Amino acid sequence: MGPSDLDAAAIVRAVLLWTAVPTLLYFLAISVLHGALVLAGWRDMRSSTARREVLDIGQTATAPVSLGLSVVMAAYNESAVIAESVRSVLALDYPDHEVIVVNDGSRDDTLEVLRRTYDLVPSQRQVSPGGSLAVRGAIRGVLEARDPSIPLIVLDTENSGRADASNAGLAASTKDLVVFFDADSVLDADALLLAVQPFLDDPLRMVCTGGNIRAVNGCRVVAGRVTAQGMPRSWLARLQVLEYLRAFSLGRAGWSRMGALMLISGAFGVYRRDVLLEVGGFDADTIGEDFELTLAIHRRCRSRRRPYRMVFVAEPTCWTEVPDTRAVLKRQRSRWHRGLWEVLWKHRGMLLNPRYGRIGMLGLPVFWLFELLAPLFELVGLLLIVLALAVSAIDPVLTLVTLGISLGAGILVSVAAVLIEEAAHRRSTRGRDLAVLFACAVLENLGYRQLTALWRLQGWWQALRGSAPSWGEMTRTGFTSTP
Repeated sequence: MGPSDLDAAAIVRAVLLWTAVPTLLYFLAISVLHGALVLAGWRDMRSSTARREVLDIGQTATAPVSLGLSVVMAAYNESAVIAESVRSVLALDYPDHEVIVVNDGSRDDTLEVLRRTYDLVPSQRQVSPGGSLAVRGAIRGVLEARDPSIPLIVLDTENSGRADASNAGLAASTKDLVVFFDADSVLDADALLLAVQPFLDDPLRMVCTGGNIRAVNGCRVVAGRVTAQGMPRSWLARLQVLEYLRAFSLGRAGWSRMGALMLISGAFGVYRRDVLLEVGGFDADTIGEDFELTLAIHRRCRSRRRPYRMVFVAEPTCWTEVPDTRAVLKRQRSRWHRGLWEVLWKHRGMLLNPRYGRIGMLGLPVFWLFELLAPLFELVGLLLIVLALAVSAIDPVLTLVTLGISLGAGILVSVAAVLIEEAAHRRSTRGRDLAVLFACAVLENLGYRQLTALWRLQGWWQALRGSAPSWGEMTRTGFTSTP
């Protein structure tokens, strides 16, 4: 081997050293961030539990200041679950709420299921967007239940995507608050009362709240209610159960506690209707419409120096069906990451801008660095670390210790999420199911995370390449249900 070969080898080792070390530091930084979210989320869950113990739900339900609610459900090919989902919302404990289902040009018999179940007839309800709210999809019909005691409105529209369908439902709404709710989901009986409570506690500043999201796969649903919790049979769905627990019980709760809630999930969010109309509803040009709406509200309120609050409420729970096949999960994660990129790029002017407070100085930097770039660092970074070890560019003992700390911290965060959720909500999860969740905390690191990281990168690449976006389609298996 000549001098030139030695120089080339030295250059390769130097390059790998200066790329592998920042990657290791990145993994450690993620562990620190997750630890901070664990502490903040734990404090928020404790406060939520204490508040729930003294809260009189019955008094809230009959309070004269209770606000009316319009529940908007965008449905696309949801025939397997739509009747159960609508039934659950109609039966919710709330004194004044209406349900608006938007059939977004479904190709299955979603509309016919609703027509048969609720005996739908033509309605005189006017759908007028107005202001900055625009609706692209043509409205082919407005229907309502023949029984006037059933507050159900069904819009039949041309397929225009979830965001535009939700805007159509917003245009048809008549109440002070609007709840956006996925049609593939069911709510706990007291979910609306709990989600609205912050509006009653702070009516002048509260603009939106987000509820807890749990996987319904494996649970037993009776008459639109989850009556028994269970664990899905497939490990793919079980891993997602853990992801949802971690994301909401600690992630959203932690951000909410720090006053920098970045996302109100489109699966279950409550908004003031006037604020939605001010920002023009959902942006139909982005896939991540719920994330975009949250940032749009932050941006408008802070730009106008308007005192406002948006919080995560841990008690109200929405149960949603998660993908049970790898093909559907791939489309979902690819779509989510594409939406993340589109929204972050659209609102890039807020990044590190003191005008937007904690959102611009804390929330957005973290989302850029530890959400958007996470799959890139996870896949490319791990590859660089392996190459650096192969050519002895970095110390193997120090590397393994660093990776071990990062991996162990991630497992501890997942276990903490399960225990905190169990302690806060007292769901009496079976010991066997808890053992499965603890196993998932370890197993997700052995291929699952890497695979989802690859799918997320594919979604990002599709966005950068400018390929046509798509809402995507999820095959429903329906609930384990008894009418």
